[in-house]
Amino acid sequence: MRNNTKSYALKCGYAVMFSLTIPMIASQAQAAVNLRLAVPDPAQSSVGQAASRFAELVEQKTDGEVTFQVFPDGVLFSGDQNAAINQQGSGALDGLILASSVYASFEPRMNAISLPYLFSDYEQFQAYLNGEPGKELLSSLDRLDIHGLGFFLRTFRNVTTRETPITTAEDFEGITLRTPNNPLFVSLFEALGANPTPMAFSEVYSALQLKAIDGQENPVEVPYNNRFYEVQDHLNLTQHIADAFLLSLSQSAWERIPEEYRDEVEQAASEMAHERNTIEIEQEQAIVEKLKNEGMQVNVFAEGELEKVQEIARGVYGQFSENIGEDFMQKSLNFVTE
Repeated sequence: MRNNTKSYALKCGYAVMFSLTIPMIASQAQAAVNLRLAVPDPAQSSVGQAASRFAELVEQKTDGEVTFQVFPDGVLFSGDQNAAINQQGSGALDGLILASSVYASFEPRMNAISLPYLFSDYEQFQAYLNGEPGKELLSSLDRLDIHGLGFFLRTFRNVTTRETPITTAEDFEGITLRTPNNPLFVSLFEALGANPTPMAFSEVYSALQLKAIDGQENPVEVPYNNRFYEVQDHLNLTQHIADAFLLSLSQSAWERIPEEYRDEVEQAASEMAHERNTIEIEQEQAIVEKLKNEGMQVNVFAEGELEKVQEIARGVYGQFSENIGEDFMQKSLNFVTE
């Protein structure tokens, strides 16, 4: 009888322990959040490396409770970056890293970053992104149901061309250039006398190859990673516009991250951005040399020509004061002149 009683007690004890263990296991399983992070460029590109580093830091800082799987080459949004932002706002995409100039189609204040020749150097550019203007831009995404995690810089944009070296303001005349579908970019090149042609990035290589366009403009790592040197002969160091990469999550994805891990995710974004800023600046000249080794001729403005181009470019500012918002426009101009 004693053995039966003892056996019964043990069984009851195991049952209680088991009933307590099941909710604990279930809770742990529910705490793990797996999110997808989409980028438009190849895995080895700057944005691809940034996404992988962010995912690595998040996993480390949350002990694996929050993870990101990176999807390069725009595969989650079929290469359509504007569609990607719509999908993110709806919650269909968890996370994105895209250029601020793409977000400008949805939040016009983002155009302030890309005012031609706004920043004198990368130090000033970083201060802008990390300061009050950058914080206001991140907060502006809330109305789109997008949670901005942070910016990291891209190096200044340059023009590549098939046949025409650009060393004077007049050299832009008549050149057909692919630009993003952004009125600020279009207005700049119209003012310079070029024929800007908005086009999805996924179509650019074939358009260059077929000579449907004469050139394109991007930071130097883009023509290198996308092998534009195969269909372009000239790298023209115009450094005409800045834009930044923006790391963001859909609001629904952000809310899926347990509150106790949100600070760690923010810290991972900040740490990654700091690292990438340093890397981007350091590798720019190395990439120029690589493009030169691939056969591209590197051109710079002749003496006095940069000032002419800057004067023309700054002439478009007034067209975008209302679009950007006069208050934020003035705040941006004050930031770089104080």
